[in-house]
Amino acid sequence: MILAGQCIAVLLYNLSVSPKILNYSVSQTQGWRNLNTQKHGSKKRKIVTLGNVEVTLTLPYVLERNPTSKESDNPPINEPKIKTSNQGFFPFLKWLGMSEGISPLVWSTIAKCGAIASSFDAARSTLRDWGINVSLKRIERLTYLFGEIGINLRKSKILNLEMGHLSNSNVLKDQRVVIAVDGGRTKIRFNKKGRRSNKTNRRGFVGEWMEPKLLTIYVVNEQGKKIRTSAIPITNDGTYSGYKEFLLILEMYLVNLGISQAKQVLLIADGAEWIWIHIPPLLKKLKCPSETYQLLDFYHAASHLKDFADAAFSTDNQRQSWFKKARKTLKKGQALDLMRKMGELISEANGERCKIMVKERNYILKAYKKRLLKYNEVAARKLPLGSGAVESLIRQVVNLRMKGNSKFWLQDNAEIMLHLRCQWIAKSWDNFSDSIFNSFIKPETS
Repeated sequence: MILAGQCIAVLLYNLSVSPKILNYSVSQTQGWRNLNTQKHGSKKRKIVTLGNVEVTLTLPYVLERNPTSKESDNPPINEPKIKTSNQGFFPFLKWLGMSEGISPLVWSTIAKCGAIASSFDAARSTLRDWGINVSLKRIERLTYLFGEIGINLRKSKILNLEMGHLSNSNVLKDQRVVIAVDGGRTKIRFNKKGRRSNKTNRRGFVGEWMEPKLLTIYVVNEQGKKIRTSAIPITNDGTYSGYKEFLLILEMYLVNLGISQAKQVLLIADGAEWIWIHIPPLLKKLKCPSETYQLLDFYHAASHLKDFADAAFSTDNQRQSWFKKARKTLKKGQALDLMRKMGELISEANGERCKIMVKERNYILKAYKKRLLKYNEVAARKLPLGSGAVESLIRQVVNLRMKGNSKFWLQDNAEIMLHLRCQWIAKSWDNFSDSIFNSFIKPETS
């Protein structure tokens, strides 16, 4: 690691003393400058690379002058110097994605460890093995900053979508696409209003459970097995900002991936009302293919049959026997026959048992009316019947890091962590990092 870091340090030094490279870095970051930004001499900046190797570079620096200050570059001795806003940058470091004083690989590694570890303290231990020795506070700050840039890039794509400028690719052309949607639970921290405590100088807070809504978009082959290649990546994401923001995020991804060119599309989810009210019209709006299916997660539906059986029968043998037959009937697409048999059992019941049975039967009936129980048709096309992919995503993204009675997240931080962990689970971290570092390049536009 130290040898690799030293090689990078030598490369950075050689680049930093090249007038050609310095001029090129200025041209590639011209879009970051405004009318008040001017050259401000050269400054020294220390950069940390792999193996905790440090290299000190002397680089040109630009600074934004305060527009309300005087314009003279050479004020008289008795007059104050021109004030600045302190919003400056090194074009060379901005171009290379090193404004934070670390190399891109180091920053990406810090952010990844900060996101995927069970805590920032655990991330620090892992980073030491990489030869990266940074403080706990810096790991936390760099992780959130990295994720915030990713969130801003996502917002930019949504803005382009709303303006009609979002480009669409042919990633999903002639593919069998599965869209799975579900929600998790996280405690979000809301600070109390009023004065700070005299003892701790802090405001109190309350923790409320909030549901992050997550999505996964993936492709299956003709045998129904998930495809995971660089050409056809898995897309994972989510948000704490409610279903309206979630729908914009989903639409952005579907348009960008070229959902209208897909061969088949399957939307699979649990029985949450908002999903079936809003997402099917969205798929229609995006001109999904005629072979577009909507399915209630089979195992979710089966759990309601199990609850029905528990209320309907008094012995375990009777419950198990009826449940297995009902499950097979549902899987064959014979939901109408199943509900007729459920109705016969309801007519023989009474009291609290009857209420539970009616509730579970009505759940199946509601899904049937929405045409969400076509398990035989979907199975015949070798498409998945369960939403295990998104449930696994929730477990890995939310439950293993973000959910817990003693964990309280600020909503902005929770959104960032959710976004970062989704990229890691999708195995798209390298592409995600590339998009962040490429965003620092802003050539002057004509």
